[in-house]
Amino acid sequence: QVQLVESGGGLVQPGGSLRLSCAASGFTFGHYTIGWFRQAPGKEREGVSCISDSGDNTYYADSVKGRFTLSRDNAKNTVYLQMNSLKPEDTAVYYCAAQPFTQVRTMCVGLSVGLWGQGTQVTVSS
Repeated sequence: QVQLVESGGGLVQPGGSLRLSCAASGFTFGHYTIGWFRQAPGKEREGVSCISDSGDNTYYADSVKGRFTLSRDNAKNTVYLQMNSLKPEDTAVYYCAAQPFTQVRTMCVGLSVGLWGQGTQVTVSS
């Protein structure tokens, strides 16, 4: 079964940290660019960070640069999004996504996505 399963969301205080994981199955993980997107209530879905199939290239939205770090372990078919210095405006449902053989910016900015996960809620609040 082709799927992406996110985990690691939750409630955290401003300034805190969370690590999201995305476990993939049912496809050749190493051939896919993987990204994290988020959607807050009343807002459009936006690209947060994307990583190339090899892990050599990453893209970060300006709003998360210097605070979020995206990495992947192709041996475990898993991608990790480390989120530090979280702000209330980071509150959203976070979605993992996959697209084969695409550039990281094309995926993140153009929302060029073929497969979506079900999403995990991240809430930053005191």
